[in-house]
Amino acid sequence: MFYPIGFGGHHWFLYLIIPAIVGIWAQIRVSSAFSKWSKVRASSNITGAECAREILEAAQIHDVEVVETNDFLGDHYDPTSKRLCLSSNVYNTPSVASLGIAAHETGHAIQHAKSYAPLKARMAIVPMTMVASQMLPFILIGGIWFGLTGLITLGVYCYAILLVFQLITLPVEFDASRRAKIILQQMGIVQPGEEVAGVNNVLNAAALTYVAAFIAALGNLLWLLSMRDRRN
Repeated sequence: MFYPIGFGGHHWFLYLIIPAIVGIWAQIRVSSAFSKWSKVRASSNITGAECAREILEAAQIHDVEVVETNDFLGDHYDPTSKRLCLSSNVYNTPSVASLGIAAHETGHAIQHAKSYAPLKARMAIVPMTMVASQMLPFILIGGIWFGLTGLITLGVYCYAILLVFQLITLPVEFDASRRAKIILQQMGIVQPGEEVAGVNNVLNAAALTYVAAFIAALGNLLWLLSMRDRRN
């Protein structure tokens, strides 16, 4: 029997819509936290870029470049090129939010320098994840719209790879935030009270987005499995 994408099973709402709602909620939390704490100037009066460089220096990491990127909240650490990319708002602003985000991304650079096992595992699975992500649109069109069960099974494997990637991402991100919170206080970059609370608020909200991504990947996998079982 033909089922268009997203229909044909009573679990599709649970598997697809609820994770999407969680994801939207998580993004709202991040945007709200960043908006609030990006307006609060840190007493240390250093920008996100200066914060990242100070932490790298203290950690005796001298081969990581701190660069500015134009992507809003596109902050990330690239282990292949050893570049710590900070969005313009974070790079140039001495706000509590900027310091928290900069320290978090620097936490990834420290993980890399210390050969943190979950980060190494995530780096190893990235090529497979990229291939799976590129294949999925064609798999979904062929498998769901045209009822090709073999492609649905291939889609299950692709979503399983993405789920493993999101699962490995959780300890990587949580550990980077844990390091950031400790380092910022140890180095006196943020002060106890409002500033520490602000950093915690921003980083805890960001952590929710990774949990939401994992839930979404799990929901997609379960949805596709239910589609395959219904066709067998």
